[in-house]
Amino acid sequence: MATAVTAAIAAGIYPLTTHRDATPRISTIFKSKLSVSASAVRTEKQAGPSVSDNGAVAKKQRAPAPSSGALEERRSTLRDYLEQSRELISRSDGGPPRWFSPLECRSPLKDSPLLLYLPGVDGVGMGLSLQHQRLGKIFDIWCMHIPLTDRTSFTDLVKFVESAVKTEHSRAANRPIYLVGESFGACLALAVAARNPDIDLVLILANPATSYGKSVSQSLLPLSEVMPEQLGSSLPYVLTLLLGNPAKRVTTAVRDNLSSEHVIEELSQETIAMSSYLSVLSKLFSVETLRWKLNLLKSAAGFANSRLHAVKAQTLILASGQDQLLSSTEEAERLRQVLPKSKVRLFEDSGHALFLEDGISLISILTATSFYRRGQRHDHVSDYLPPSPSEFRRVYEPQSWIDAATDPVVLSTMENGDVIRGLAGIPSEGPVLYVGYHMMLGFEIVPLVSRFWIERNILLRGIAHPMMFSKLKEGRMPDASAFDSFRIMGAVPVSAPNFFKLFSSKSHVLLYPGGVREALHRKVGEEYRLFWPEQSEFVRMAAKFGAKIVPFGVVGEDDIGHLLMDYDDLRRIPYFRDSIEELTGEVVNLRSNAVGEVSNQDVHLPIIVPKIPGRFYFLFGKPIETKGRQQELKGREEAQGLYLEVKSEVEKCLAYLKEKRESDPYRNIFARLSYRATHGFDSEVPTFDFGHKAQQ
Repeated sequence: MATAVTAAIAAGIYPLTTHRDATPRISTIFKSKLSVSASAVRTEKQAGPSVSDNGAVAKKQRAPAPSSGALEERRSTLRDYLEQSRELISRSDGGPPRWFSPLECRSPLKDSPLLLYLPGVDGVGMGLSLQHQRLGKIFDIWCMHIPLTDRTSFTDLVKFVESAVKTEHSRAANRPIYLVGESFGACLALAVAARNPDIDLVLILANPATSYGKSVSQSLLPLSEVMPEQLGSSLPYVLTLLLGNPAKRVTTAVRDNLSSEHVIEELSQETIAMSSYLSVLSKLFSVETLRWKLNLLKSAAGFANSRLHAVKAQTLILASGQDQLLSSTEEAERLRQVLPKSKVRLFEDSGHALFLEDGISLISILTATSFYRRGQRHDHVSDYLPPSPSEFRRVYEPQSWIDAATDPVVLSTMENGDVIRGLAGIPSEGPVLYVGYHMMLGFEIVPLVSRFWIERNILLRGIAHPMMFSKLKEGRMPDASAFDSFRIMGAVPVSAPNFFKLFSSKSHVLLYPGGVREALHRKVGEEYRLFWPEQSEFVRMAAKFGAKIVPFGVVGEDDIGHLLMDYDDLRRIPYFRDSIEELTGEVVNLRSNAVGEVSNQDVHLPIIVPKIPGRFYFLFGKPIETKGRQQELKGREEAQGLYLEVKSEVEKCLAYLKEKRESDPYRNIFARLSYRATHGFDSEVPTFDFGHKAQQ
């Protein structure tokens, strides 16, 4: 394993120099013949990328990327990181710093942006190794390696990175350059951004060392003077505490349904790899190296902090709540207030080496925060990154209790009108537009999206309110991170251009014409009532692309909660009235020009009293074809006619479900638990007799 990985790295590692008149040379670190794994695409006989004299990397030919399933099977582990790092450290020479491109990083996407990974003060450059395979599908990745005995000053390191940034920017000025910096590397990223405000940089800063002056780490510097021998011999072992929590890895393995034998074997192999890694560090890590690294860290923090005012780059700050080295959560908030284009994401249970922890996916983070883009602006359709199976599980499992409590009955309608259990009646090929009823607070979203993903491998792209993406101002609205899971699962802010892009990409689109008003309906007479605009909003766009329209209804909100205080009740109480006005003032107001109740988009949180859970019921009606009707539906009257037909079908689905559920013997959760106790907890619980045809 180690030699194979080393060979993969060796084929793409080059020393880079900041001197323009220097002649680039291929590193002699990995001259020996090593076996190459099947996953290594380039060999020593193949031409690697050239290196320019100012530190930039030339473009290289890429092999086709493996399927997402194959990537899932080759899950990188902490053991892989330790083995790769040990090989890189033990074979490295004394300098200068250089870039390398891991061979598993093969980018099939056109115009993929460049990602420069800037490591912590260790300088190894393998901090993203657990994520290389997936990141390599969407980025051109180059990792910075600083040999352990290298003594390049911080200002020269800044020039080194800056040189690559400037050259790559001159080659593709319309594409962003990502600087992913961990700890010390975050200081490097900030320094480069401050010196280059006119270059489109995106900074991803993980536990930035700009907080070094307030951390316990600064005490190591005077200790290295007082007790050099004791501190020098023990430091490598102290550093291993930052590599992650073994208990958390066990928890992740259980969540991923790995067997106990597999977990024990993996932890044992990690222990062996850790021992080998420590052995190399102990031999190479001297007290003098320790002093140099600590002084380098101090210089980096001072340099970056003095130039924060000049940073104009889009910045995402990732902070670990259990960072034992730096005060990362407090620093993240400080930087958020100083940097004008910054966002923060907190990871309460994570330690300092964030990217080496199981369950942390940089791609999921970029998707959740809308930080991935290939052009000057983020495109919610073309720049969207669908979750991998493991990423889907991480999003779904915290919400899976809704499925467990409500045990949804999902029905669909075949072309001949037969109603069947399951989603076999759903069209496989897009574009498809699903139009339906929005239950109170959108309780149906999790069961709906997850069922499509699990049963049909279909990702529903939900048309969402802009409040899930941005706020007009800070205030009472929840932090943007509260909506991260919606963005990971494909939610798109409502707009005509986004509709156009989704249909043109043959997506499966989920639309609730009733919007906020329907999902925040009142107590009396409004349950299961549609609040749609009077005029068509989607028919002609669907017809333009020949999209199928699938009307659907869902009932069950009244079986899980009782609406105690609605909008009208809350408005009568001064405190809640002020809160509603503040919340509404923080978000974009849609349909302000509409007439009727649908224009009432006031944002509020109704008070709901939970009930002993009943059951959710979904019915997807027969798909309505628009293909071949584009000319016909261009007319306002014809489009309005189809709009009203779709609305009528949704109402029929609701009426059908409301009537049929009365005869379901397993509507109550206790009846379902009793059935599963006797038939097995994985068994499908029966429901009402839905016959052969949907009632008309």
